[in-house]
Amino acid sequence: MEGPWGWALLLLLGLLPLLLLLLPELSRTVKFQLKIGFYCLICLVASGVASLFCLLRHGGRTVDNMSIIKRFVQTFKYIYGLKFELKGLEKFEMKGPCVIISNHQSILDMMGLMEILPDRCIQIAKKELMYMGTVGLIMYLGGVIFINRKRTSTAMSALMEVGDTMVKENLKVWIYPEGTRNGNGDLLPFKKGAFHLAIHSKVPVIPVVYSSFTSFYRPETKLFTSGKIKVEVLDPIETKEMTAENVPELMERCHSIMRESFLRLSDFPNKANGAHGTTSAPAQ
Repeated sequence: MEGPWGWALLLLLGLLPLLLLLLPELSRTVKFQLKIGFYCLICLVASGVASLFCLLRHGGRTVDNMSIIKRFVQTFKYIYGLKFELKGLEKFEMKGPCVIISNHQSILDMMGLMEILPDRCIQIAKKELMYMGTVGLIMYLGGVIFINRKRTSTAMSALMEVGDTMVKENLKVWIYPEGTRNGNGDLLPFKKGAFHLAIHSKVPVIPVVYSSFTSFYRPETKLFTSGKIKVEVLDPIETKEMTAENVPELMERCHSIMRESFLRLSDFPNKANGAHGTTSAPAQ
């Protein structure tokens, strides 16, 4: 870990004990801002260091770099006191490609993603993330597919190309069907892109559900403490007999079972019987 990135990371780690000692004396808002700021900083620094490892190990852009990125990000949970309770990881061991979908809550989702990311799995992300300095660089090196969500027709065309590559190279593709971060304690309506992709490629959909972060992370009230995240990988849903006409049905089915699991894992029993609006949205 030589060079400027290595020294910067060592300096940050050296300052961490001092920061932890000062935190109890600071206001809740200041503590929240410091924790978020430090999180963004370690993301930038760790991305720079990981990029060097990826270039030295694999020479450039490849999904194989995800194993390196995963090791770096998995250390973050110790800094922030987060524990993961995992269930159903064996369902990722299926042979062949698939589309993995999960709920999307905050910037902390990256830690949850890397905690369970299966081998040979790429992600779909908005194009804007590619320009976020070293974070964009490490995403590029890890094989992340960047899509311009503002152009629906272009995004759908790109997804179909991803589907062909996924089948040809035996990849798994991870997508957040809500399309944006959502920390309101429920699921947003899903966009159609992930389901068009699965049906077009005739591959299974594997839903993944993370429990709500609201007990330890809530930006509107400046809450950011240690906590536990429950993660459950649900049963695969086959799409071999489906056509484009089945997209709404598949989307509704996935939304329903994921919402039920989300409320159960999050201990939100009162919401389970409440109205939650429609489950469809414009295509991703």
